[in-house]
Amino acid sequence: MFTFENVTYQDIIDIPEMTIEAGKITALTGDSGSGKTTLLKLMVKLISPSGGIIRYKGMNLIDLDPLTHRRQVVLLAQKPYLFKTSLRDNLLLGMSYHQKQVDDETLRQMLAKVELDKELDGAVDHFSGGEAQRLALARVMLLDADVYLLDEPASALDEESETIILNLLKELNQEKGKTIVMVSHHLNTIKAFADHTIKIAARRKKEARHDT
Repeated sequence: MFTFENVTYQDIIDIPEMTIEAGKITALTGDSGSGKTTLLKLMVKLISPSGGIIRYKGMNLIDLDPLTHRRQVVLLAQKPYLFKTSLRDNLLLGMSYHQKQVDDETLRQMLAKVELDKELDGAVDHFSGGEAQRLALARVMLLDADVYLLDEPASALDEESETIILNLLKELNQEKGKTIVMVSHHLNTIKAFADHTIKIAARRKKEARHDT
């Protein structure tokens, strides 16, 4: 799905070669500051590499329209932003950006999947960190994208909620063949969840090491 060829970004990223396989769950691991989140931003075209080539489905990422690309590749940040409107609006604003429409019943079904027992007309400004993360996950799952980039998707969840959410993502991968790239520091989670891991070395001259 993605290939990296001699990719650099400032003094953070220096990857001679790396591959993200289509239809698989890949976990990015490594020490803080090793560039894991930066890699996700590169893949979704929020930033551009200082050097080298990133290819998406064989095409040079630099040649792709950013808006079109982000309809196929979506990023869930570790601290997702919620709009200060209703829960429904927070879900539908993402759908509007991707030129898709859904009804309220579909929205309720998605909220049930992420175990968020809230009314669609309710406000979100009082949500806890875990509730905000589950809402953001529901929002990106509704988009039905080809690739999901997840930055610590369960960091604000308790152990039980984490298991539920990760199993839901596993189901999304297995039933719909979605490609999932996840940053995580939880080694036990990675072993149970990911098909492949890529460890990003925490040094200036980085090497991406595949540990399957």
